[in-house]
Amino acid sequence: MSTEDFSGVTVLVCPADGPPVATDSDALDLIVQGMEQGADTVLIPAERLTDDFFKLRTGVAGAIVQKFVNYRKRLVVVGDISARLDASATLSDFVREANRGRDIWFLPSKEDLAARLTG
Repeated sequence: MSTEDFSGVTVLVCPADGPPVATDSDALDLIVQGMEQGADTVLIPAERLTDDFFKLRTGVAGAIVQKFVNYRKRLVVVGDISARLDASATLSDFVREANRGRDIWFLPSKEDLAARLTG
């Protein structure tokens, strides 16, 4: 795990090859690591999230997102999730609404994060 500066925002960047983020406890671990490193934002590659995260009916996404909201930390999921969005109108709606806010973002790349933080 490392931190990177994106337009003055310190971001904890999780590597793609780490363990899956499957529970709210996993999310809390990342939040704590981010806090220890002075990051208010945690970037998780989409491939680190389990299939259950993207199946909203399981409640996994809700539990993970709620943990970030409770601790007032931004969660950024980075990667291509277009196939998942094409397969689920509910997930598409969730992602669209999340991206309108300030706390949870789904972005294609780290470069998109940098652009969003400067804009």
